[in-house]
Amino acid sequence: MEKPTILLIGTCDTKLPELLYTISQCPDSTNILLMDVGRTPTLHPLISIQHPDLTTTTTTKENKENEETKNNGEVIRKEEEYKSLPRTTYIQKISNHATTTTADLYKAGRIHAILSLGGSCGTNIATAAMRQGVPVGFPKLMVSTMASGDVSSYIEETDITLMYSVVDVAGGNWILKRVLGNALFGAVGMALREFTFQKDRIGRDVEGSVGKNGGDGGDGGKKRVGVTMFGVTTPCVDVIRERLEREYGAEVYVFHATGAGGKAMERLVREGQIDAVVDLTTSEVVDELMGGVLSAGPARLEAAAKKGIPQVVSVGACEMANFGPPSTIPPRYEGRVLYEHNPTVTLVRANAEESRQIARFIAEKLRTFAVRPDLIRLVLPTGGISMVDVPGQSFYDPEVDEVLFSTIEKELQGSGISITRDPRHINDPDFATSVADMLGGMITSM
Repeated sequence: MEKPTILLIGTCDTKLPELLYTISQCPDSTNILLMDVGRTPTLHPLISIQHPDLTTTTTTKENKENEETKNNGEVIRKEEEYKSLPRTTYIQKISNHATTTTADLYKAGRIHAILSLGGSCGTNIATAAMRQGVPVGFPKLMVSTMASGDVSSYIEETDITLMYSVVDVAGGNWILKRVLGNALFGAVGMALREFTFQKDRIGRDVEGSVGKNGGDGGDGGKKRVGVTMFGVTTPCVDVIRERLEREYGAEVYVFHATGAGGKAMERLVREGQIDAVVDLTTSEVVDELMGGVLSAGPARLEAAAKKGIPQVVSVGACEMANFGPPSTIPPRYEGRVLYEHNPTVTLVRANAEESRQIARFIAEKLRTFAVRPDLIRLVLPTGGISMVDVPGQSFYDPEVDEVLFSTIEKELQGSGISITRDPRHINDPDFATSVADMLGGMITSM
């Protein structure tokens, strides 16, 4: 009888007893595939996916000189032994191997959850496979000694679940056994849900390392729309979301433009899990250019343009860069207009030259990567681009905003991208309605 299957990733040369204990706790209703990603190959009958050193074979006479026979009769090439590599090289190579193997298992429908346990090295390897080998939405759980600190490099913009091991993943003490048992049964539950879900899933083409048939599909075939928001553009986004859901039957995913939010939306676009975008709040571009703390990186605004899906783009909150408390603001911004959003977030108002750079960044991304410029609508709310960019508020500066608007228009001349100036403020309900209808008209014709 077919059962849900968990892929258990571990460094068997250092964590085999803990991995075997985890396997021993698995109920009969679930299978486990153990993948060895250690630095030194380990032989054990419960290792389902052996270390790549143990599966590397050669046939030519020339290569025979570089072979070494193991005690089980298998051969490896000496120059490919992972244990002889520098540590960083080993981690990179074994991570690539784990990612490729994981992606192949996922595409073949052979796994329904990923579980791993380890220290810093094992966490790096396993989370790389989780991030790059399967799409957002597929169950992934990492038990790690590193889970109580800054974990952004392990998770990035994905939905990896991290569980702190409390004690080191070493030995058979009561605390560790409880943690590993809880993690296992959490993965068992997630695998059962994914197993059931895959039975009814309609495959979707997915770009990138996940390959084809990686997207999960939306709710009942609805068009899936990504919308970017910030606190200062929330009133607009609320109207857009409600109208797209009510009038166009869309399933709307709202992404907080905190850096990770923009990256997450772009990843889902690449994976084929978003059909259209309202990129209302492109403020992460400002942080990228001004050194703020909420940058989504230099590739922001590329995914939807490359994918050729319908999108409405605006410049919400593009007058502000985000920093921590006032004491963290770089000296180069001394004397600037500041807005203390809360005790841990301080905003710096962009000046005319910075606004020009922001406009050029946005225009360059759209012009360079748009495969369907006819499906892009750029809307400029000249009445103000955020809640604090209105008369009487500290960031209101229509002259600087005009630099932003006019530069974008100039840079996109002849691009085939539609540009509209709207005299209303970005949070005007009528403006929001017009944006929703603009995208709605495109997705209904898809």
